[in-house]
Amino acid sequence: MKQTVLIAGLGLIGGSLALNIKETADIKLIGYDSNQTTLQYALLHQMIEESYQDFGEAVKTADICILAAPVSVTVELIKELNEMELDHHLIVSDVGSVKGPVMEAAGQLTTNQVAFIGGHPMAGSHKKGVQAAKKYLFENAIYVLSPTESSTPDDIQKLKALLAPTKAKFIVLEPEEHDEMTSVISHFPHLIASSLVHQARNWQKTHPYIPKLAAGGFRDITRIASSNPLMWREIFFQNRTKMSRLLSDWIEEMEGLKQLIDTGEKSQIQAYLEDAKEYRDGLDKKQRGAILSYYDIYVGILDQPGALLQVIELLADHDISINNIEILEIREGITGMLRISFQNKNDQELSYAILKKHNYDTVIEE
Repeated sequence: MKQTVLIAGLGLIGGSLALNIKETADIKLIGYDSNQTTLQYALLHQMIEESYQDFGEAVKTADICILAAPVSVTVELIKELNEMELDHHLIVSDVGSVKGPVMEAAGQLTTNQVAFIGGHPMAGSHKKGVQAAKKYLFENAIYVLSPTESSTPDDIQKLKALLAPTKAKFIVLEPEEHDEMTSVISHFPHLIASSLVHQARNWQKTHPYIPKLAAGGFRDITRIASSNPLMWREIFFQNRTKMSRLLSDWIEEMEGLKQLIDTGEKSQIQAYLEDAKEYRDGLDKKQRGAILSYYDIYVGILDQPGALLQVIELLADHDISINNIEILEIREGITGMLRISFQNKNDQELSYAILKKHNYDTVIEE
């Protein structure tokens, strides 16, 4: 029997889910969004079969509903669900990176027709909106599920089956542990990256040449500060209690580190750095985590007309999409260095093989 699936919110995540779910047999995929232009785009590109600007009208026809809106909007949509007279069983999930407010709202549902399962696909992009949606966005990414008492094992299996085309890896976490862990390894690093950028900007008043030097490693460790400010404002606000606690922990860590720098011996400083290196080097390099992964290659090119174009054309001939390209070093008359970024590891490895075959000095840094 054909099921109707509703994606409520057709941005980057909702649109990417739609591209995967539409491949499933016996599924009618419909979409809700408050933006008519977004709905028109989704229909034009056959991401959905029907569009709605009225959430209540859309959800009454659905068997499964995925709330892919910002957390604050998701909470409001859950409240709307509670006011509806549903005449059938409805599985509802969300994609929010902060689970606390969502699960609290879900816990207040009084209708016995809704089976709520919290969800969070740990994947993203620098780009936003339905135009940035990609089918492979979730491939090998962690997809957290947080079932509630309203959901049964059968409901969970149905949701997993629906999301199977994403090729994500499902794990089950309690909402509190999810929020704590994502705060530590995703939300807080974004805040620290932004603070490092602010520090550099402030020091620029004393040293105007700083922007010229703020490349290489500095650009790498602050890349995530370029992410969507509106999205991160929402995350920080919804998870502000845990962010405040982590800031207190960080300040205490920095005070200890300052004392180590001020009074410590070389061996103590080295031990601090070695401990950090050992832990960092032990992290799984193959596993996609909560922070957006970067798939880069470094390519040496000669300083001559058309050198950059030749590299781009080689990759374009193999239908490889480049996410970003940056000239790291180019000096007149000698070899320069490009950093080329890709959306996924397959494109990274294929590009490496192609360029090596054409005798380019190419490196993938682990």
